Amino acid sequence: MQNNKKQLRFTTAGSVDDGKSTLIGRLLYDSKSIFEDQLEAVQRTTERRGEQGINLALLTDGLRAEREQGITIDVAYRYFTTPNRKFIIADTPGHKEYTRNMVTGASTADLALILIDARHGLVEQTHRHSFIASLLGMQQLVVCVNKMDMVNYDENIFTAICNEYTQFSKQLQVKNIHFIPISALNGDNVVNSSAAMTWYKGDTLLTLLENIDIDLPAAAQPFRLPVQYVVRPQSAEWHDFRAYTGRIASGELRQGDTIKILPSGMTTKVKNISIFTKQLSVASAGQSVAVEMEDDVDISRGDILVHENHDLQPRTELQVMVCWLHPKPLQINGKYVLRHGTRLTRCMVSQIIYKRNISNFELERENQVVNMNDIALLAIKTMQPIFAAPYGNDKIMGSLILIDEATNETIAAGMIQ
Repeated sequence: MQNNKKQLRFTTAGSVDDGKSTLIGRLLYDSKSIFEDQLEAVQRTTERRGEQGINLALLTDGLRAEREQGITIDVAYRYFTTPNRKFIIADTPGHKEYTRNMVTGASTADLALILIDARHGLVEQTHRHSFIASLLGMQQLVVCVNKMDMVNYDENIFTAICNEYTQFSKQLQVKNIHFIPISALNGDNVVNSSAAMTWYKGDTLLTLLENIDIDLPAAAQPFRLPVQYVVRPQSAEWHDFRAYTGRIASGELRQGDTIKILPSGMTTKVKNISIFTKQLSVASAGQSVAVEMEDDVDISRGDILVHENHDLQPRTELQVMVCWLHPKPLQINGKYVLRHGTRLTRCMVSQIIYKRNISNFELERENQVVNMNDIALLAIKTMQPIFAAPYGNDKIMGSLILIDEATNETIAAGMIQ
């Protein structure tokens, strides 16, 4: 296994009380990634609740309601670093009614930790969260069979769960699945190897996370930069300055490159690339840059900068897999605002092609009501063309959100098929 020191973003997923928050707390605690004042606060809260020792789950349950109820409601982000890697963790809720929060936490993650309670095996939320991880294009899943201490560290139970999940995962589009038997409460196989499970010969969770290979944002991918803002100071010092800013979604941009502007189709050359006052000869995916052009061309917020040989085509009819995020159900022929990159356009949902039952993966074509947390494939027509890519090829240009025109609330997150 090659050591890839790129920052790793991962999300935790599983059913209620599978121990997600405790596992993250154990990772932070055993890797010595907790500040003293944080630890003291957790100790005080643990004592106030009449519990023994340190309740490590409190390190991620940041909302007062979460601490009081002992559950995770919102997505809690935590950051820690080891000598080998930097990590960003999204601790997501296990309740079915917070599926939208799980989608939010997983949407930017490189891999998902799927927790399974060794006493209960695979449950509905195991299927639900695994399917969402697959839907969001994750190619690495780490299945942690937790609470092994409560089944006497029985190897046969672990093996049976692994076999069942392997069979189930044939319905997922995931390259690599790793299995680890752990006890988050006691720390077995989280940071340190377990003396109680000598039959397990694999890596601890932290060792696996430090060394796992993830797909890098490929510089070889086509260059795409949605324009966020046009900078024109119009001061005496910067009278003629004009730059176009945004975050590079994919690929590389070099000084001197010929650029095409979508949707106009005009071309020009890159004069300068900068980040603040630093000049760059090349910039790549993930960097937020200011780009100056050699020609005075018309470029506005919502336009996309691409290379001449781009493969994006204008589309007004889309098939989009959405997770519905709002209590108000989807309205057939309802009019919404669609945001794609930095571009806004009005749209209409013309058809619910099917809903996905993610308990059993069946397609529901009869029930034409999409409620909060439902996942459905929709046919959408846009008033103006957008330059979209399939989500499987490009997460940035393949994703969108739907916004309620009246309230300006985000009501759905979508993946273009």
